Amino acid sequence: MSIDAGQPSKRPRDENFPVASLVLSREHRDAVLAFYGFARTADDIADAPELGAAEKLTRLDALEQALVAGDTDIPEAARLHAVETRHEAGLSQARDLLRAFRQDVVKARYHDWAELIDYCRLSANPVGRFLLAVHGERGSAHGPADALCTALQILNHLQDCRKDREHLGRIYIPIRWMLGAGSEKAFFEPSHTGMRRDVFDAMLDRVDALIDQAQSLPEHLQSRRLRAQSIATIALARRLSGRLRQADPVLERIQVSKADIGMAFLQGVRGTVRAPSSSDRHVTAAVVRRSGSSFRLGMQSLGPERRRAIHAVYAFCRAVDDIADGAAPASEKRAFLREWRRELDRLHRAPETPIGRELARASTLFKLPVEECHALLDGMETDSADRVRLAGDYELGLYGRRVAGSVGALSIRIFGVPSAHDFALNLGRTLQLVNILRDVDEDAACERVYIPLSRLAQLGLQDAPAVTLVADPRFARVCETLAGEARAGFADADAALARLDRRALKPAILMMENYRRVLDRLQARGWGVRQGRLRLSAADRLHLITRAMRPA
Repeated sequence: MSIDAGQPSKRPRDENFPVASLVLSREHRDAVLAFYGFARTADDIADAPELGAAEKLTRLDALEQALVAGDTDIPEAARLHAVETRHEAGLSQARDLLRAFRQDVVKARYHDWAELIDYCRLSANPVGRFLLAVHGERGSAHGPADALCTALQILNHLQDCRKDREHLGRIYIPIRWMLGAGSEKAFFEPSHTGMRRDVFDAMLDRVDALIDQAQSLPEHLQSRRLRAQSIATIALARRLSGRLRQADPVLERIQVSKADIGMAFLQGVRGTVRAPSSSDRHVTAAVVRRSGSSFRLGMQSLGPERRRAIHAVYAFCRAVDDIADGAAPASEKRAFLREWRRELDRLHRAPETPIGRELARASTLFKLPVEECHALLDGMETDSADRVRLAGDYELGLYGRRVAGSVGALSIRIFGVPSAHDFALNLGRTLQLVNILRDVDEDAACERVYIPLSRLAQLGLQDAPAVTLVADPRFARVCETLAGEARAGFADADAALARLDRRALKPAILMMENYRRVLDRLQARGWGVRQGRLRLSAADRLHLITRAMRPA
């Protein structure tokens, strides 16, 4: 029986990422090319437009039988069978790939993120496992290699989403994520760029987390050549993720450039001449750097170990906040937050993410109360709901304690001032009040209202769509009251600082002054005239930089 699907649709050089780059030895490159040739043959069968589903499955079965037997009538199967004989690698990984290709024949949609990840375990991860096995690498490399392969697969799915839908009838963007547009058809409507952008960015947040997990891969590799290829591949994955954030793959083809490939290759080569170092602290530092947060000024005033620890806390906060604010369905957000709870439970055993490992290190050095991390997750679960309303002042206080007080309680231990616990909780609540006032319209667009319904009811305002509530003139009066409470909170913080070590608390003081200026600007603008999110001026930022350079 013929299993030929025609000429291969792609060659190794047509792929986004290195397949059998010249940094690999000739022996290993030949093995990788044999694996690639077999996989391309199977992929072309699964994608062949002229074949029906039954015929595709029959040909894939025949291809598997040829692989197991080493049938010389099927050269792609015979070559990979020879690799299995020589390296004890190729057969099991190729059979997993065949399961994925059979799935492509019969399954064209994925309900949620978990289903997509399960597919990637078959369609992508075996490629990395094969490379590791051929090079005789250790099992410790499996986790980061799987993360990298899954990230690469999803990047390709995003990159090819229009082509896959039009030519293959397949979509790898989870159905539930697309329903934010109302339907699959609406999601792919060219004019719906804003809504589609939110979904792509939420998916890329998950991809970037996978790339972060993959960042430690070179540290686990004994082969310098494979290490070079892994470094180059990680660099290209980051580059493609960045390009996908800047443009819409439904409207245009997005890919890495030759310059990107050249730079990644040079990074890989550099990786062969120096021993790999721990990448985890670089991951958390990069999160802080990308954030542009004004809190960075305070972090820079800390010594190396304290700064590294606060980076870990900030990166954790950023990761879970991005989940809560992203465009994933509420149930998916809760699932992602549960993953973080499991990671927190592993902190003192074997955390699986770079942020988790850095958080574990900080927890050990500075005796961080991990229950505060769980409290933050409780607050993020509130934010993850499709609709957020707080009934009364108790709920407002509890929410502020969870999302802001927890961060303060962790931070003051890193600063070395555990006696400032009450100060941290009170300041956290004050800063959160400012956040609420600053983000009224932004939150309303997400159907979130954090000013308690009980306060609105006192002025005759009943619950309604968020944009209706915040547009009512009476809403401004409630904002004024909340602003007065924030002012009182800053005054209490000033009084408390008179009894505390101001030098050690300098990062908190800088944060406090930043938010105090935000409140000043909000009050100067007025609560009834809001024109987008308020941002500090260059003069404000210069003032904060000057404060940061002075002793506390």
